Amino acid sequence: MAPTPTPTNTNDTEGPEHSPEDEVVMRESDEAVRKDDAAQFVQKYGLIIGSVLSVFLLSLGGYLYYNSQVEAGLEADSEELVSVIDYAEAQDFPSVKDRTSSLLDNETSGVRTSARFLQAAAALETGETDRAIELYAQIAADEGAPKGLRDMARLREVATNFDDRDPADIIAKLADLAHPESPFFGSAAELTAIAHLEAGNREEAGALFAAIAKDEDLPQGLRDRALQMTGQLGVDAVEDVEALLEQQGAASQGPAAP
Repeated sequence: MAPTPTPTNTNDTEGPEHSPEDEVVMRESDEAVRKDDAAQFVQKYGLIIGSVLSVFLLSLGGYLYYNSQVEAGLEADSEELVSVIDYAEAQDFPSVKDRTSSLLDNETSGVRTSARFLQAAAALETGETDRAIELYAQIAADEGAPKGLRDMARLREVATNFDDRDPADIIAKLADLAHPESPFFGSAAELTAIAHLEAGNREEAGALFAAIAKDEDLPQGLRDRALQMTGQLGVDAVEDVEALLEQQGAASQGPAAP
């Protein structure tokens, strides 16, 4: 049961569009928050919510390292990675796994990290969850990879096997990411808040959900979910009531007539 990572400065229009199935899940989970208590919501919908961003992470890892490796003069490996991304966009995941196999232990950190991200995403798409977790763990432990992508891999590792982890382990593993200064604050804080709920720490969970809801740099959908959770937990996360009412009133009225 785990939402997955959303970098802090990503808005709702960036990244790949969600599939109709993802949109249905999000609508259903929002409705579940209104009707169910917090524990039921987390138990039923937590893991599915996080799966929406897996393709975004796949593309981001390859894109970042493609640029860095071209600048370093590693055109051959970079071109291979670009071709793999093309296979991924075409949802040819067996080819993704086949084409990245020879790059997983490449001596250049950028190449091997990109290959591992791409193969992990392909493994998730083909139901090989254990393999994906193994690859994310390899990236997170690779001291040659940039810290930002090591953190991203750690977040994906936790999200992918959230159900099998002890809440205390999740809280400890994401402690340095679940604060507002982290570029992965939104996703890490949401994961940590759910872990706190499972551990019975409603006060800590409410504080994190409130912090997410108040952070204007986070995607609105994430903030809305957090705001609904604070309501379930009895936490006040609305600082400017007048602004909220004005926003809700404008939304309910719809666009002005021409």
